[in-house]
Amino acid sequence: MIAYLKGLLELKREGECIVEVNGVGYFVEISNQTLETLPKTGDELKIHIFHHITENDQRLFGFATKKEKNLFERLITVKGIGPKSALTILSGMPAPVLIEAIVTQNTVALARISGIGKKTAERMVLELKDKLFDEAQPSIITGDPEIRNRHDEAISALEALGFNKKEAGQMVSNIAGRNPKATVSEIVKQALVQSKR
Repeated sequence: MIAYLKGLLELKREGECIVEVNGVGYFVEISNQTLETLPKTGDELKIHIFHHITENDQRLFGFATKKEKNLFERLITVKGIGPKSALTILSGMPAPVLIEAIVTQNTVALARISGIGKKTAERMVLELKDKLFDEAQPSIITGDPEIRNRHDEAISALEALGFNKKEAGQMVSNIAGRNPKATVSEIVKQALVQSKR
């Protein structure tokens, strides 16, 4: 399995690039997000690879960051989303924004991505909202420092009350997703109520 390629960028265009490594040119399928980060043709680069192997085919999917690759790997676990669809999704929305939309269950935003209907958006939220939280730390969920601080404070408060960090993070994310203006106190109270159900 190929984990990454390090070599010269021979060609880049929408949806694909060719990377030459020791005289061999590798055809790599990429998202628009990765395309925007690639260096000039002829320059050296390192690109993370998902090596997709089927009975009849082998394809390389490339990513500028490990975060984008990890997100791709989560997306293809969703029923009805294959590698090509996952790349389309990543092209339609930057990884941090996509993570935020899934964690906050914003199916309207997800359904706006080309080729993704309402049902697929709902499946993505249903199947990924809890799995993504490890990557969706508050700094990724929102760029607003005030909301970020409120999330961090609420998580710390719940940890002090005996919740583990992951559980506290998931609860804060879910509560804040439903009510973005909730105070730390309101988030903690709702989390305590939920934990007793």
